[in-house]
Amino acid sequence: MTAPRPDPNHLARWIGRQSRATDKIALKPAQFMEMTLDRAPRLAEGDALPALWHWLYFLDTAPLSGLGRDGHPAPGGFLPPVALPRRMWAGGRLGFLADLPIGVEAGKVSTVTDVQLKQGRSGPLCFVTVRHEIAAEGTPRLWEEHDIVYREDPRPDAPRPGPGPAPADWPVRETVAPDPVLLFRYSALTFNGHRIHYDRDYATGVEGHDGLVVHGPLIATLLADLARRVAGGRRLSGFSFRARAPLFDAAPFAILARPDGPDRIALAAATPAGGLAMQAEARFAPA
Repeated sequence: MTAPRPDPNHLARWIGRQSRATDKIALKPAQFMEMTLDRAPRLAEGDALPALWHWLYFLDTAPLSGLGRDGHPAPGGFLPPVALPRRMWAGGRLGFLADLPIGVEAGKVSTVTDVQLKQGRSGPLCFVTVRHEIAAEGTPRLWEEHDIVYREDPRPDAPRPGPGPAPADWPVRETVAPDPVLLFRYSALTFNGHRIHYDRDYATGVEGHDGLVVHGPLIATLLADLARRVAGGRRLSGFSFRARAPLFDAAPFAILARPDGPDRIALAAATPAGGLAMQAEARFAPA
């Protein structure tokens, strides 16, 4: 069934809407994330939270009765009531202003900054941008611009264009073997009820995917971690990423890096067939 086209004038009323939250940057979720990445837990209170691990905190919650068919909180509260059934994390941009120490109390202010309707090859799209600002102990720690895309359900007869090619000659390449347990753990750590990550019948039969979908934020986290290691442990000052094609739990995928000057690293994730799944860039303060 084709969803009704969103009303741009109605959705524009959500621009400027704000939400505020507080949370303790507790140690346990960070240690659970270390183990989810198959590492011994070494982080301790007072250590800097690794880049993008703030997604383990300030979790978006709703009662079961307040969820949509996909397991996400139904739109129409803080986020605009977009009348398109599929929601995905399209990308984002982040600036890291100061370390976010584990163990501190922190606050987050979220603001809807933009709502745009576009026409894609598969039908109407709605892009919503939310800016998040996190501070702790009176000091701004990071900002993030989060891009969300809403789209129609796929038509059975619709063509499925493949992604463009991923880089084939970058000097750093690692293999990631996703499986349902990895996806479950990350969903649990982020209180993410989106059914495409754990409900195979829903992911394939309703949203038309080829398997369970690897979380976009998880892929971005793996790329940021790769960049930090390539840069010898330097702290990121900025990070941007854009999803190009989904990755699934059925086969290993690759994460790639290429130094791009003294303070930048280009990053990508590649599908098993060599397509570009995500592109990203990490920036570091001058040494």
